[in-house]
Amino acid sequence: MSLNIQDLYKTYPNGVRALNGVSLNIPTGMFGLLGPNGAGKSTLMRTVATLQDPDRGSIRFRDIDVLKEKDAMRRVLGYLPQEFGFYPTLSAEETLDHFACLKGVANPRERKETVQGLLQQVNLYDVRRKRVGGFSGGMMQRLGIAVALVGRPQIVIVDEPTAGLDPTERNRFLNLLAGISEEVTVILSTHIVDDVRELCRQMAIIAQGQVIAEGEPEAVISQVAGRVYQKSVEKSELAEIEGRYQVISRRLVAGRPVVTIHSETEPGDDFKRIEADLEDAYFFHTGTPGKGA
Repeated sequence: MSLNIQDLYKTYPNGVRALNGVSLNIPTGMFGLLGPNGAGKSTLMRTVATLQDPDRGSIRFRDIDVLKEKDAMRRVLGYLPQEFGFYPTLSAEETLDHFACLKGVANPRERKETVQGLLQQVNLYDVRRKRVGGFSGGMMQRLGIAVALVGRPQIVIVDEPTAGLDPTERNRFLNLLAGISEEVTVILSTHIVDDVRELCRQMAIIAQGQVIAEGEPEAVISQVAGRVYQKSVEKSELAEIEGRYQVISRRLVAGRPVVTIHSETEPGDDFKRIEADLEDAYFFHTGTPGKGA
C-alpha cells in the first residue's frame, strides 16, 4: 500500500475526540474519504499533511515515517485544504511562480516551464495574467490544485474540493483529479457522495472519528444490498414511519415525501425493495438521514 495509517487518535483541548483509532491502507490512485461534516476528515487530512500531530498512532507513506520525517513528507506532498486564499492583486501566473519558488524550483527557466505547464493542465493558461481576485470559485479551485501539483508530488490531498462549485466547474475539477490519479495517490476528502461514486476505486466512510466502512464502492454498497426499501408517503405519515422504521433518507419528489428505509426483513406496509446505491450505504453507515437531494 502507498499510505498506511495505523491507530490514529486525536482529542482537541475542548474535549472533542476528532480521531478515534483510525486505521487505513490507501493505494496509488484515487481514494475517497467520505463522511459528514465534523466526522474527522479534515483532522485526518491535516495530520497526514504534517500540519498537526495526533495524540498517538503512526503514518507511513512508502518509505517515509510521516510523523518523524515531516520535511521528507512535505517534499512529496501536494495539499489543497478546504479553505485557502491567494493574494487577490497577483495574477495566476505570479501566484504560481511564487509557490514554485517556495517549493524550491530555483532555476528561472525551469520555473517558467513549470508554471506554464501547470496553467495549461488546469485550463487557466488563457487567463494567466488576470488577477486572481476576479476568479470564480471553480477557477480558484483549479489554481489551488495547480499549486498543489508544483514539484511533481507523489501524494495529493484535496479536502472538500467541489463544495460550492456549479455543475460545469465540478465536472471539470473532477476530471482533472482523475487525470492526476493515474500516476500518484490522490485522497479526495468529501461529504458529497457523487464525487466518490464517480471517481474512486477505493473508499472509506468515516463518522465520529472512526472508519465504519471501507473497500471498493461496490463492496460498501453490498453491505446494505437487498435490505433497502422505499415508498411515497403523505407528510402526515412521516412521524409514524420514522418511529417504526430505520429511515436512511427522505426527499420530496413532485412535492410528496419519498422515504427510504433499511430493514433486515420484508417491512410490508407497501414498501418496495430497491437497488441500493452508495448514497444509501453512506446514510445507513453514518446514521444521518439524508434530507433533500
